[in-house]
Amino acid sequence: MLDHALNDALSRVGPSTPMGETMRRYWLPALLSFEIPEPDCAPVRVKLMGEELLAFRTTDGRIGLVQEGCPHRRASLYFGRNEECGIRCVYHGWKFDVDGNCVDQMNEPRQFKEKVKITAYPTLDMGGVIWAYLGPAGKQPPPPEFELTQVPETHRYMTKVWQECNWLQAMEGGVDTSHAPILHRKLTDDTDEPGISPNSPVLQGAAPDVEVETTDYGYRYFGIRPMGEDRTFVRGYQYVMPFTQLRPSRYGQEVVDGHFWVPMDDYNVMVYNFGYSWGPEPLSVNESALKDSGNNLEEDVDPANGFRSIRNRDNNYMLDREVQKHETFTGIRGINAQDRAIQESMGPIVDRTLEFLGPADIAIVAARKLLEQAINTVRDDGEPLGIAPTYYNIRAAEGMYSKGEDWRETLTSRMHP
Repeated sequence: MLDHALNDALSRVGPSTPMGETMRRYWLPALLSFEIPEPDCAPVRVKLMGEELLAFRTTDGRIGLVQEGCPHRRASLYFGRNEECGIRCVYHGWKFDVDGNCVDQMNEPRQFKEKVKITAYPTLDMGGVIWAYLGPAGKQPPPPEFELTQVPETHRYMTKVWQECNWLQAMEGGVDTSHAPILHRKLTDDTDEPGISPNSPVLQGAAPDVEVETTDYGYRYFGIRPMGEDRTFVRGYQYVMPFTQLRPSRYGQEVVDGHFWVPMDDYNVMVYNFGYSWGPEPLSVNESALKDSGNNLEEDVDPANGFRSIRNRDNNYMLDREVQKHETFTGIRGINAQDRAIQESMGPIVDRTLEFLGPADIAIVAARKLLEQAINTVRDDGEPLGIAPTYYNIRAAEGMYSKGEDWRETLTSRMHP
Protein backbone atom coordinates (compact mmCIF):
# COMPACT_ATOMS: atom_id res chain seq x y z
CA MET A 1 0.00 0.00 0.00
CA LEU A 2 1.13 3.57 -0.71
CA ASP A 3 0.18 6.75 1.09
CA HIS A 4 -1.74 9.40 -0.82
CA ALA A 5 1.28 11.64 -1.39
CA LEU A 6 3.45 8.93 -2.96
CA ASN A 7 0.55 7.56 -4.99
CA ASP A 8 0.03 11.04 -6.40
CA ALA A 9 3.75 11.57 -7.04
CA LEU A 10 4.13 8.30 -8.98
CA SER A 11 0.94 8.76 -11.01
CA ARG A 12 0.86 12.37 -12.19
CA VAL A 13 3.02 13.31 -15.16
CA GLY A 14 2.39 16.93 -16.09
CA PRO A 15 5.17 19.53 -16.30
CA SER A 16 6.81 20.27 -12.93
CA THR A 17 5.37 17.17 -11.24
CA PRO A 18 7.92 14.74 -9.73
CA MET A 19 7.14 11.89 -12.13
CA GLY A 20 6.62 14.29 -15.02
CA GLU A 21 10.11 15.70 -14.60
CA THR A 22 11.54 12.20 -14.19
CA MET A 23 9.79 10.76 -17.25
CA ARG A 24 11.03 13.66 -19.37
CA ARG A 25 14.59 12.44 -18.88
CA TYR A 26 13.87 9.45 -21.19
CA TRP A 27 13.14 9.04 -24.89
CA LEU A 28 9.36 8.59 -25.17
CA PRO A 29 7.39 6.89 -27.97
CA ALA A 30 5.25 9.72 -29.39
CA LEU A 31 3.56 8.01 -32.36
CA LEU A 32 4.07 5.25 -34.91
CA SER A 33 6.16 6.01 -37.98
CA PHE A 34 3.36 5.06 -40.37
CA GLU A 35 1.18 7.84 -38.95
CA ILE A 36 3.32 10.40 -40.81
CA PRO A 37 4.45 8.22 -43.71
CA GLU A 38 5.83 10.69 -46.25
CA PRO A 39 7.17 14.24 -46.65
CA ASP A 40 4.56 17.00 -46.45
CA CYS A 41 1.82 14.55 -45.40
CA ALA A 42 -0.97 15.56 -43.04
CA PRO A 43 0.17 16.48 -39.52
CA VAL A 44 -0.95 14.40 -36.53
CA ARG A 45 -2.09 15.51 -33.08
CA VAL A 46 -0.08 13.97 -30.24
CA LYS A 47 -0.98 14.11 -26.56
CA LEU A 48 2.13 13.31 -24.54
CA MET A 49 2.88 13.90 -20.87
CA GLY A 50 -0.06 16.29 -20.56
CA GLU A 51 1.06 18.42 -23.51
CA GLU A 52 -0.94 19.05 -26.70
CA LEU A 53 1.57 18.58 -29.53
CA LEU A 54 1.66 18.26 -33.30
CA ALA A 55 3.84 15.91 -35.34
CA PHE A 56 4.71 16.44 -39.01
CA ARG A 57 7.23 15.19 -41.57
CA THR A 58 8.82 17.96 -43.61
CA THR A 59 9.66 18.20 -47.29
CA ASP A 60 13.21 17.02 -46.60
CA GLY A 61 12.04 14.16 -44.36
CA ARG A 62 12.78 15.72 -40.96
CA ILE A 63 10.25 15.16 -38.17
CA GLY A 64 8.83 18.02 -36.17
CA LEU A 65 7.10 17.68 -32.81
CA VAL A 66 5.88 21.10 -31.72
CA GLN A 67 3.17 22.69 -29.61
CA GLU A 68 -0.21 22.50 -31.30
CA GLY A 69 -1.28 26.08 -30.56
CA CYS A 70 0.03 28.86 -32.80
CA PRO A 71 1.60 31.56 -30.56
CA HIS A 72 -0.13 34.36 -32.48
CA ARG A 73 -3.79 33.82 -31.61
CA ARG A 74 -3.63 30.22 -30.31
CA ALA A 75 -5.28 28.63 -33.35
CA SER A 76 -4.51 24.93 -33.83
CA LEU A 77 -1.65 24.14 -36.19
CA TYR A 78 -3.40 20.84 -36.91
CA PHE A 79 -5.33 22.73 -39.59
CA GLY A 80 -2.07 24.09 -40.96
CA ARG A 81 -0.31 23.53 -44.25
CA ASN A 82 2.67 21.18 -44.12
CA GLU A 83 4.76 22.74 -46.90
CA GLU A 84 8.30 23.65 -47.83
CA CYS A 85 9.97 22.37 -44.65
CA GLY A 86 7.56 23.86 -42.14
CA ILE A 87 4.04 23.95 -40.74
CA ARG A 88 2.07 27.09 -41.65
CA CYS A 89 -0.95 28.28 -39.68
CA VAL A 90 -3.91 28.87 -42.01
CA TYR A 91 -5.29 31.71 -39.86
CA HIS A 92 -2.62 34.37 -40.51
CA GLY A 93 0.12 32.42 -42.27
CA TRP A 94 2.74 32.20 -39.56
CA LYS A 95 5.10 29.33 -40.34
CA PHE A 96 7.39 27.27 -38.10
CA ASP A 97 10.22 24.82 -38.72
CA VAL A 98 10.96 21.60 -36.80
CA ASP A 99 13.08 23.50 -34.29
CA GLY A 100 10.19 25.81 -33.42
CA ASN A 101 11.57 28.86 -35.20
CA CYS A 102 9.11 31.21 -36.86
CA VAL A 103 10.31 31.51 -40.47
CA ASP A 104 7.52 33.58 -42.04
CA GLN A 105 4.59 35.87 -41.10
CA MET A 106 2.29 36.36 -44.11
CA ASN A 107 0.05 38.96 -42.42
CA GLU A 108 2.82 41.23 -41.12
CA PRO A 109 4.12 44.07 -43.32
CA ARG A 110 7.08 44.44 -40.97
CA GLN A 111 7.93 40.92 -39.84
CA PHE A 112 9.40 40.15 -36.41
CA LYS A 113 9.72 36.41 -36.91
CA GLU A 114 13.14 36.25 -35.26
CA LYS A 115 11.45 37.12 -31.95
CA VAL A 116 8.93 34.25 -32.12
CA LYS A 117 9.63 30.63 -31.15
CA ILE A 118 7.36 27.76 -30.18
CA THR A 119 8.01 24.68 -28.08
CA ALA A 120 9.70 22.00 -30.17
CA TYR A 121 11.20 18.68 -29.11
CA PRO A 122 13.98 16.51 -30.57
CA THR A 123 12.78 13.36 -32.34
CA LEU A 124 14.13 10.06 -33.69
CA ASP A 125 12.51 7.71 -36.21
CA MET A 126 13.63 4.29 -35.05
CA GLY A 127 12.10 0.82 -35.08
CA GLY A 128 8.78 1.95 -36.52
CA VAL A 129 8.35 4.52 -33.75
CA ILE A 130 8.79 8.28 -33.60
CA TRP A 131 10.58 8.92 -30.31
CA ALA A 132 10.65 12.28 -28.56
CA TYR A 133 12.77 13.81 -25.82
CA LEU A 134 10.95 16.35 -23.67
CA GLY A 135 13.62 16.98 -21.05
CA PRO A 136 16.48 19.43 -20.47
CA ALA A 137 18.78 19.84 -23.46
CA GLY A 138 21.92 19.02 -21.52
CA LYS A 139 20.46 15.75 -20.18
CA GLN A 140 19.45 14.07 -23.45
CA PRO A 141 20.19 10.33 -23.13
CA PRO A 142 21.60 7.94 -25.75
CA PRO A 143 19.18 6.80 -28.46
CA PRO A 144 16.64 4.15 -27.34
CA GLU A 145 18.26 1.30 -29.25
CA PHE A 146 16.24 -1.59 -27.88
CA GLU A 147 16.92 -4.76 -29.84
CA LEU A 148 13.43 -4.24 -31.27
CA THR A 149 14.63 -1.10 -33.06
CA GLN A 150 17.65 -2.79 -34.64
CA VAL A 151 16.04 -5.77 -36.39
CA PRO A 152 14.70 -5.45 -39.96
CA GLU A 153 11.11 -4.35 -40.44
CA THR A 154 10.26 -7.90 -41.53
CA HIS A 155 11.28 -9.12 -38.08
CA ARG A 156 8.95 -7.01 -35.92
CA TYR A 157 5.40 -5.83 -35.41
CA MET A 158 4.12 -2.77 -33.56
CA THR A 159 0.63 -1.55 -32.67
CA LYS A 160 -0.76 0.87 -30.13
CA VAL A 161 -4.03 1.43 -28.30
CA TRP A 162 -5.37 4.26 -26.14
CA GLN A 163 -6.10 3.06 -22.61
CA GLU A 164 -8.36 5.23 -20.46
CA CYS A 165 -6.65 5.18 -17.08
CA ASN A 166 -3.42 6.31 -15.47
CA TRP A 167 -0.17 5.01 -16.94
CA LEU A 168 1.02 3.40 -13.70
CA GLN A 169 -1.89 1.03 -13.19
CA ALA A 170 -1.55 -0.05 -16.82
CA MET A 171 2.17 -0.70 -16.37
CA GLU A 172 1.64 -2.49 -13.05
CA GLY A 173 -0.88 -4.77 -14.73
CA GLY A 174 1.72 -5.64 -17.31
CA VAL A 175 4.49 -6.60 -14.89
CA ASP A 176 2.05 -8.67 -12.80
CA THR A 177 2.77 -12.22 -13.94
CA SER A 178 0.39 -14.09 -11.62
CA HIS A 179 -2.79 -12.73 -13.22
CA ALA A 180 -2.13 -14.15 -16.69
CA PRO A 181 -3.35 -17.75 -16.19
CA ILE A 182 -6.47 -16.45 -14.45
CA LEU A 183 -7.62 -13.41 -16.43
CA HIS A 184 -6.47 -14.73 -19.81
CA ARG A 185 -7.33 -18.41 -19.56
CA LYS A 186 -9.40 -20.31 -22.07
CA LEU A 187 -11.77 -22.91 -20.63
CA THR A 188 -11.43 -25.08 -23.72
CA ASP A 189 -9.35 -25.34 -26.86
CA ASP A 190 -12.54 -25.89 -28.81
CA THR A 191 -12.93 -22.13 -29.44
CA ASP A 192 -11.48 -19.43 -31.68
CA GLU A 193 -11.34 -17.01 -28.75
CA PRO A 194 -7.79 -15.78 -27.94
CA GLY A 195 -6.35 -16.84 -24.62
CA ILE A 196 -4.06 -19.25 -22.78
CA SER A 197 -4.74 -22.87 -23.61
CA PRO A 198 -5.72 -25.29 -20.82
CA ASN A 199 -2.76 -27.38 -22.00
CA SER A 200 -0.26 -24.56 -21.52
CA PRO A 201 2.39 -25.02 -18.82
CA VAL A 202 1.23 -21.69 -17.40
CA LEU A 203 -2.17 -23.23 -16.60
CA GLN A 204 -0.97 -26.70 -15.71
CA GLY A 205 1.53 -25.48 -13.14
CA ALA A 206 0.89 -24.23 -9.62
CA ALA A 207 0.64 -20.54 -8.71
CA PRO A 208 4.06 -18.96 -9.28
CA ASP A 209 6.67 -17.83 -6.86
CA VAL A 210 8.00 -14.48 -8.11
CA GLU A 211 11.65 -13.44 -7.82
CA VAL A 212 13.05 -10.00 -8.71
CA GLU A 213 16.71 -9.16 -9.41
CA THR A 214 17.54 -5.45 -9.66
CA THR A 215 19.73 -4.35 -12.57
CA ASP A 216 21.23 -1.04 -13.73
CA TYR A 217 18.29 -0.50 -16.12
CA GLY A 218 15.45 -1.68 -13.85
CA TYR A 219 15.08 -5.35 -13.00
CA ARG A 220 14.62 -8.82 -14.40
CA TYR A 221 12.03 -11.03 -12.78
CA PHE A 222 10.90 -14.63 -12.86
CA GLY A 223 7.62 -16.47 -12.47
CA ILE A 224 8.53 -19.92 -11.13
CA ARG A 225 5.80 -22.56 -11.41
CA PRO A 226 6.18 -26.10 -9.99
CA MET A 227 4.99 -28.72 -12.49
CA GLY A 228 4.31 -31.72 -10.29
CA GLU A 229 7.17 -33.11 -8.28
CA ASP A 230 9.90 -33.29 -10.91
CA ARG A 231 9.74 -30.20 -13.14
CA THR A 232 9.67 -26.41 -12.93
CA PHE A 233 8.45 -23.97 -15.57
CA VAL A 234 10.10 -20.53 -15.43
CA ARG A 235 9.24 -17.37 -17.36
CA GLY A 236 11.86 -14.65 -17.29
CA TYR A 237 10.84 -11.02 -17.93
CA GLN A 238 12.64 -7.67 -18.14
CA TYR A 239 11.46 -4.33 -16.78
CA VAL A 240 13.31 -1.32 -18.20
CA MET A 241 12.71 1.96 -16.41
CA PRO A 242 10.34 3.63 -16.48
CA PHE A 243 7.63 2.03 -18.69
CA THR A 244 8.99 -0.90 -20.73
CA GLN A 245 8.45 -4.64 -20.35
CA LEU A 246 9.90 -7.53 -22.36
CA ARG A 247 8.23 -10.91 -22.01
CA PRO A 248 8.67 -14.36 -23.57
CA SER A 249 6.63 -14.92 -26.70
CA ARG A 250 4.36 -17.91 -27.18
CA TYR A 251 5.54 -18.02 -30.81
CA GLY A 252 9.00 -19.44 -30.21
CA GLN A 253 12.34 -19.15 -28.48
CA GLU A 254 13.70 -16.51 -30.90
CA VAL A 255 10.75 -14.12 -30.49
CA VAL A 256 10.26 -11.52 -27.75
CA ASP A 257 7.09 -9.53 -27.05
CA GLY A 258 6.64 -6.40 -25.00
CA HIS A 259 4.97 -3.12 -24.17
CA PHE A 260 5.68 0.58 -23.71
CA TRP A 261 3.17 2.31 -21.40
CA VAL A 262 3.50 5.97 -22.37
CA PRO A 263 1.50 8.62 -20.48
CA MET A 264 -0.77 10.86 -22.52
CA ASP A 265 -1.84 12.73 -19.39
CA ASP A 266 -2.76 11.81 -15.82
CA TYR A 267 -5.82 9.82 -16.89
CA ASN A 268 -4.84 8.26 -20.23
CA VAL A 269 -1.97 6.12 -21.48
CA MET A 270 -0.95 4.98 -24.97
CA VAL A 271 0.01 1.33 -24.81
CA TYR A 272 2.45 0.23 -27.51
CA ASN A 273 2.38 -3.54 -28.12
CA PHE A 274 5.31 -5.06 -29.97
CA GLY A 275 7.07 -8.26 -30.85
CA TYR A 276 10.25 -9.09 -32.75
CA SER A 277 12.34 -11.98 -33.95
CA TRP A 278 16.02 -11.73 -33.08
CA GLY A 279 16.88 -14.82 -35.11
CA PRO A 280 17.68 -15.05 -38.83
CA GLU A 281 14.11 -15.78 -39.91
CA PRO A 282 11.50 -13.03 -40.45
CA LEU A 283 8.62 -12.81 -38.01
CA SER A 284 6.32 -15.14 -39.94
CA VAL A 285 3.65 -14.79 -37.25
CA ASN A 286 3.41 -11.02 -37.77
CA GLU A 287 -0.25 -10.86 -38.70
CA SER A 288 -1.39 -13.78 -36.56
CA ALA A 289 0.36 -12.28 -33.56
CA LEU A 290 -1.78 -9.17 -33.88
CA LYS A 291 -4.97 -11.11 -34.59
CA ASP A 292 -4.55 -13.70 -31.87
CA SER A 293 -3.75 -11.12 -29.23
CA GLY A 294 -7.07 -9.41 -29.85
CA ASN A 295 -5.24 -6.20 -30.61
CA ASN A 296 -5.70 -6.18 -34.37
CA LEU A 297 -5.89 -2.67 -35.80
CA GLU A 298 -8.89 -3.78 -37.85
CA GLU A 299 -10.66 -5.81 -35.18
CA ASP A 300 -10.05 -4.02 -31.90
CA VAL A 301 -8.47 -0.59 -32.44
CA ASP A 302 -9.86 2.42 -34.29
CA PRO A 303 -6.94 4.52 -35.63
CA ALA A 304 -9.34 7.20 -36.89
CA ASN A 305 -10.58 7.71 -33.33
CA GLY A 306 -7.19 8.29 -31.70
CA PHE A 307 -6.45 4.53 -31.57
CA ARG A 308 -9.25 4.03 -29.04
CA SER A 309 -10.25 0.44 -28.42
CA ILE A 310 -13.44 -0.70 -30.11
CA ARG A 311 -14.07 -2.78 -27.00
CA ASN A 312 -14.27 -0.08 -24.34
CA ARG A 313 -16.09 0.91 -21.16
CA ASP A 314 -18.96 2.45 -23.15
CA ASN A 315 -19.96 -1.02 -24.42
CA ASN A 316 -18.64 -3.02 -21.43
CA TYR A 317 -15.81 -4.29 -23.66
CA MET A 318 -18.41 -6.37 -25.58
CA LEU A 319 -18.43 -8.89 -22.74
CA ASP A 320 -20.28 -12.04 -23.80
CA ARG A 321 -21.66 -13.97 -20.83
CA GLU A 322 -22.18 -17.14 -22.84
CA VAL A 323 -18.54 -17.09 -23.91
CA GLN A 324 -17.62 -16.47 -20.27
CA LYS A 325 -19.58 -19.56 -19.19
CA HIS A 326 -18.17 -21.94 -21.74
CA GLU A 327 -15.09 -20.62 -23.57
CA THR A 328 -12.97 -18.04 -21.70
CA PHE A 329 -12.64 -16.90 -18.12
CA THR A 330 -13.76 -13.33 -18.82
CA GLY A 331 -15.99 -13.46 -21.88
CA ILE A 332 -14.06 -10.49 -23.30
CA ARG A 333 -12.34 -11.11 -26.63
CA GLY A 334 -8.62 -10.40 -26.70
CA ILE A 335 -5.88 -10.57 -24.11
CA ASN A 336 -5.09 -6.86 -24.29
CA ALA A 337 -8.80 -5.96 -24.15
CA GLN A 338 -9.10 -8.05 -21.00
CA ASP A 339 -6.22 -6.14 -19.44
CA ARG A 340 -7.73 -2.78 -20.36
CA ALA A 341 -11.14 -3.72 -18.99
CA ILE A 342 -9.79 -4.67 -15.58
CA GLN A 343 -7.24 -1.87 -15.30
CA GLU A 344 -9.75 0.79 -16.36
CA SER A 345 -12.28 -0.64 -13.90
CA MET A 346 -10.00 0.53 -11.06
CA GLY A 347 -10.80 4.16 -11.91
CA PRO A 348 -8.79 6.95 -13.58
CA ILE A 349 -6.11 6.77 -10.86
CA VAL A 350 -6.39 3.82 -8.52
CA ASP A 351 -6.36 4.58 -4.77
CA ARG A 352 -3.42 2.45 -3.65
CA THR A 353 -3.97 3.32 0.02
CA LEU A 354 -6.78 0.72 -0.05
CA GLU A 355 -4.74 -2.14 -1.50
CA PHE A 356 -3.98 -5.47 0.18
CA LEU A 357 -0.84 -6.83 -1.51
CA GLY A 358 0.75 -10.26 -1.20
CA PRO A 359 3.92 -12.14 -2.20
CA ALA A 360 2.68 -12.47 -5.80
CA ASP A 361 2.87 -8.66 -6.11
CA ILE A 362 6.62 -8.38 -5.51
CA ALA A 363 7.35 -7.13 -9.06
CA ILE A 364 4.80 -4.32 -8.63
CA VAL A 365 6.30 -3.30 -5.30
CA ALA A 366 9.81 -3.36 -6.80
CA ALA A 367 8.77 -1.13 -9.71
CA ARG A 368 7.23 1.43 -7.34
CA LYS A 369 10.41 1.55 -5.30
CA LEU A 370 12.55 2.10 -8.39
CA LEU A 371 10.25 4.85 -9.63
CA GLU A 372 10.37 6.57 -6.26
CA GLN A 373 14.17 6.34 -6.30
CA ALA A 374 14.22 7.79 -9.82
CA ILE A 375 12.12 10.76 -8.71
CA ASN A 376 14.56 11.44 -5.88
CA THR A 377 17.56 11.02 -8.19
CA VAL A 378 16.23 13.48 -10.76
CA ARG A 379 15.28 15.94 -8.03
CA ASP A 380 18.95 15.84 -6.97
CA ASP A 381 20.02 16.33 -10.63
CA GLY A 382 21.27 12.78 -10.97
CA GLU A 383 20.83 10.16 -13.70
CA PRO A 384 18.01 7.65 -13.07
CA LEU A 385 18.15 3.97 -13.97
CA GLY A 386 17.35 3.10 -17.56
CA ILE A 387 19.14 6.09 -19.09
CA ALA A 388 22.46 4.38 -19.82
CA PRO A 389 22.46 2.00 -22.82
CA THR A 390 22.83 -1.16 -20.73
CA TYR A 391 19.38 -2.37 -21.85
CA TYR A 392 20.27 -2.46 -25.56
CA ASN A 393 20.60 -6.23 -26.02
CA ILE A 394 18.47 -7.73 -23.27
CA ARG A 395 15.77 -10.31 -24.00
CA ALA A 396 13.03 -12.28 -22.25
CA ALA A 397 12.98 -16.08 -22.18
CA GLU A 398 11.27 -19.10 -20.64
CA GLY A 399 12.04 -22.76 -20.12
CA MET A 400 11.08 -26.06 -18.53
CA TYR A 401 13.61 -27.46 -16.07
CA SER A 402 14.10 -30.76 -14.25
CA LYS A 403 14.07 -30.95 -10.49
CA GLY A 404 17.43 -29.81 -9.12
CA GLU A 405 18.52 -28.19 -12.40
CA ASP A 406 20.05 -24.70 -12.06
CA TRP A 407 17.61 -22.75 -14.22
CA ARG A 408 18.95 -19.34 -13.11
CA GLU A 409 22.28 -19.53 -14.91
CA THR A 410 20.77 -21.06 -18.06
CA LEU A 411 17.84 -18.68 -18.32
CA THR A 412 19.77 -15.55 -17.37
CA SER A 413 22.38 -16.28 -20.07
CA ARG A 414 19.57 -16.35 -22.64
CA MET A 415 18.18 -13.05 -21.33
CA HIS A 416 21.56 -11.30 -21.51
CA PRO A 417 23.24 -12.65 -24.67
